[in-house]
Amino acid sequence: MSEAMKIPLRRILYAAGMLGALAWLGWVFRPVPIAVETARVDRGPMEVTIDERGEMRSHDRFTIAAPVAGRLMRIEVHDGDRFDENQVLALIAPLPLGPRERDEWTARVAAAEALQREAEERARHAEASLAQARRERTRIEKLVADGFVSPQAAEQARISETIAINDAEAARHRARSAAAEVRVARAALIGPPAPNGAVGGPAALVPVRAPVAGRVLRIVDPSERVVAAGTPLMTIADLSRLEAVIEMLSTDAVRVRPGMPVRVEGGAGAAPLGASVRLVEPFAFTKVSALGIEEKRTRVIADLLEAPGPLGDGYRIEASVVLWHAGDVLRVPASGVFRCGEGWCAFVVEDGRARRREIALGQRNALQAQVLEGLAEGESVVRYPANDLGDGARVQPGVSSPR
Repeated sequence: MSEAMKIPLRRILYAAGMLGALAWLGWVFRPVPIAVETARVDRGPMEVTIDERGEMRSHDRFTIAAPVAGRLMRIEVHDGDRFDENQVLALIAPLPLGPRERDEWTARVAAAEALQREAEERARHAEASLAQARRERTRIEKLVADGFVSPQAAEQARISETIAINDAEAARHRARSAAAEVRVARAALIGPPAPNGAVGGPAALVPVRAPVAGRVLRIVDPSERVVAAGTPLMTIADLSRLEAVIEMLSTDAVRVRPGMPVRVEGGAGAAPLGASVRLVEPFAFTKVSALGIEEKRTRVIADLLEAPGPLGDGYRIEASVVLWHAGDVLRVPASGVFRCGEGWCAFVVEDGRARRREIALGQRNALQAQVLEGLAEGESVVRYPANDLGDGARVQPGVSSPR
């Protein structure tokens, strides 16, 4: 009886040893959860922008040239100096004029006067357009207050009024510039008769005056010298009226429209400046990138809506054109979504496992995407999902980020 009892006990011990070995092997080769980085789906503001570099440029930049041939007196102003409108910037002692030169400059005076009349007519037209824009803005704001039209119509009317103000100001500057050109042309005829029948003499100094108030950007050469008519003397501008010139790919420029808001950053620590797109230039040019790739680019011009501060003509800037903005949307990090067929998918962490879920997205930028369907606020998604991550795989969430 004791021998018969030993056989089942040995078998039991063998079976227990095998089960223990199998349990140990199962524990050793059990599936290890994949360490992943997660982020939560949340609500908040979101915008889509085009970020590019550009530079500041004076809205009205003038190259002052010698109106007559003669000896240029030494230029007393310096780079960066401020000046008032009609202030004398340089003096030229003109050479005596003969009968042919007298007729030529008389014709130039007539042409300059005609251009002045044209500029004045354009200024009056711009003033009329501005008055109409103001009346239209007032009418639209009343309709918005009465609930007949949307608030966007009032915003567009205010933008149109701002553009009309800028156009009227530019037209007034052109009229003043044309008047200055008339004075320059007439200055060539000033002077007493010269010997041997020549007309005009070196005794009269021709003043070169500033067409607008502003600052000197660059003087070509301040030294006294003989110059020909039309020789550039200096470049001036009104630095209180700067505009942002943004170069961007033509494929991005087709999405930009006049009136879109722009943020302009001019340097580290400086607060961004508000601006508005005024013009998308209708022509593109070829530019070779740093990688040697030919790109088609075009310029987007934006008007500043506030004082430029320390920015000057030619300063480099970082500009962001806002294509779309919303104050409260359901957001998911762009690193947590991926293409699946024709749509989008994300891995949602549920009970320690990654569940693949099809979702619908709206607007997207470099960091976030707008969720239309498929995700709820507070759910965690896997960021940067690996290729070997499958539906239902065990995961170990690591660093969790809201974005």
